[in-house]
Amino acid sequence: MTLNTLFSEQKLGDLTLPHRIVMAPLTRSRSSQPGDIPNDMNVEYYKQRSSAAMIISEATQISPQGKGYAFTPGIYSEEQIAGWKKITDEVHAQGGRIFMQLWHVGRVSHSSLQPGNFLPVAPSAIAVSEGQAFTYEGMQDFETPRALDESEIPAIVTQYRQAAINAKQAGFDGVEIHAANGYLLDQFLKDGTNKRTDIYGGKIENRSRFVLDVTQAVTDVWGGDRVGIRISPTGTFNSMSDSNPQALYNYLVEKLNQFNLAYLHVVEELGLSEESTDNFDFNALRSIFNSAYMANGGYTGDTAEQSLTNDRSDFIAFGVPFISNPDLPERIRQGADLNEADPNTFYGGDAKGYLDYPSLNQQAASA
Repeated sequence: MTLNTLFSEQKLGDLTLPHRIVMAPLTRSRSSQPGDIPNDMNVEYYKQRSSAAMIISEATQISPQGKGYAFTPGIYSEEQIAGWKKITDEVHAQGGRIFMQLWHVGRVSHSSLQPGNFLPVAPSAIAVSEGQAFTYEGMQDFETPRALDESEIPAIVTQYRQAAINAKQAGFDGVEIHAANGYLLDQFLKDGTNKRTDIYGGKIENRSRFVLDVTQAVTDVWGGDRVGIRISPTGTFNSMSDSNPQALYNYLVEKLNQFNLAYLHVVEELGLSEESTDNFDFNALRSIFNSAYMANGGYTGDTAEQSLTNDRSDFIAFGVPFISNPDLPERIRQGADLNEADPNTFYGGDAKGYLDYPSLNQQAASA
């Protein structure tokens, strides 16, 4: 199959990207401690992958409270800003573009990761029922979180605003709001985790309020054309569920149009499948949203081309393939074999499984 559309230019906000292969956000847990500070190893990692049409950074906590995994980076201190600036400078020197993903994990944390060893926070006091928290003491069972008081929520919105300001200072080209995968914003959206009875709970309009407030705060800093948002309508990761996801996300996406965002990043999970999870109609979101639609969900070069040519998407975000293939766009262009990723080195550790995956040029030189 020819991949002419996949390798054609396309507008994203006020940027023109050289092709349609985006590097999805990938948590790798390799920031320097103490302080959750990006380091020189991280600089090299992003440099290697700068041929992506755009990089979306690993999820980055907006505050100490927002942290849920050991060794993940933040964007709330001067040291973190300086560390990220080295990364953005290097990506730009390679001709690349990079957005920062803004993150608050909510209940997907552990008291040992929280300031003062307080409990993690959430819309309601409902624990994650599967998996464990990745802490500095190893894997630990999730705890029942503390439900946020209504009066605390505006302060978290302010943290998102400040994080957006800090990302601009760190030299990013834009930011992505992480409202997917069972983290705090997603917890407010879905009724499986949001049992509130105040203005942030109950009906769809109320459960969407926090996400829309955050989007307003972030676009106030950047303007809509440098902001994206990631959602996972059918996602069950981190014990997530909703009784009527189609109605919820149709409403949310329509309301997001007021911000003139650069893109909507949708975790579809089944990629190009005609029968979507639980019969969810992702094409409905595509038709409702006014700007670029970025699909994520196990795509290959061929299925990405199909999605684009069938007008189901404008960009395709690739995740795991970018871990083991720093030059993924060129490999897809040539139809070259992909390096296989080692899941044992995904989270934490050193350069092994992080910086040592070879490019096509390196493989040719050693042949």
